Amino acid sequence: MGLRLVDKQNQQSQRMVIFGAIFLLMTLLILYSSNSGNTANDTYSPFRNSYHHAAKSTDLKKWAGKEGYMVVYGNKSMTLHCHECALVTSSSHVLGSGVGDEIDRTECVIRMNDAPTTGFEQDVGNRSTVRVVAHSSVFRVVRRPSEFLNKTPDLVVIFWGPPTKIGKDAKGTLFRLIQRVSMTYTNLSSFTIAPSKMRKFDSLFQRETGRDREKSRSWLSTGWFTMVIAIEICDNIHVYGMVPPNYCARRPQPKRMPYHYYKPRGPDECVTYLQNEKGRRGNHHRFITEKQVFARWAKLYNITFSHPKW
Repeated sequence: MGLRLVDKQNQQSQRMVIFGAIFLLMTLLILYSSNSGNTANDTYSPFRNSYHHAAKSTDLKKWAGKEGYMVVYGNKSMTLHCHECALVTSSSHVLGSGVGDEIDRTECVIRMNDAPTTGFEQDVGNRSTVRVVAHSSVFRVVRRPSEFLNKTPDLVVIFWGPPTKIGKDAKGTLFRLIQRVSMTYTNLSSFTIAPSKMRKFDSLFQRETGRDREKSRSWLSTGWFTMVIAIEICDNIHVYGMVPPNYCARRPQPKRMPYHYYKPRGPDECVTYLQNEKGRRGNHHRFITEKQVFARWAKLYNITFSHPKW
């Protein structure tokens, strides 16, 4: 009887050891699978902590040079240099600022896409020195030439987009339209960003954020191109209307603000930022990640922000 009891106890002990080993093995497998899954999805996860990613930031003053701009018509070259620049964003935060005269007094004024000045002069000024235009905004810009193309003498317009759409070799609808506009309005100095420089913009994004643009399904914003161009041509930059990277995470949440100052019924700014930042399906702008990089660049290239100030 005593022997049987000992055998049963031994069997129970062996079972406990076996069950314990199986449980430990299953736990390790689950943890491994979880980590592997996170790695696989890492390129599609929301971007974070780009403040300090680059151990050594790229010197944008030497980064690509002005040879990366291709003239659309004629024999002009991109030689613009400004000591003081006002970079006017399209954000509704500029409304009510009353800084229009201050902006117009700045040596060079940089604007984006189809952001108008007519009707908003008190807050955004009237002058334009450079306008950076995305391929997706070309039609909206050329539809209103009196507002965007011949309102300011000696305007520099820089078009950016995939070489297959706006490249000179593509000879597509967009390039022909840009070329026709450049021939019609002789006050313009029109350039497209060269394919080689477009690739460098992608590489710059990866170096500064640690994310491959294509694998992370990201679209660079016009703001990204405009900020880099401003750093190339300006000694000092005053940015109007751009919020800091942590703005939409504040508590209580910021009040609703239209994404564009000229579209009061447009989408909410923070909703747009957060949806794009966290988007995994399709391609998205990573506005918040870009602003984290801008915050780092501000310390290197004499960039100040106002309305809001940060």
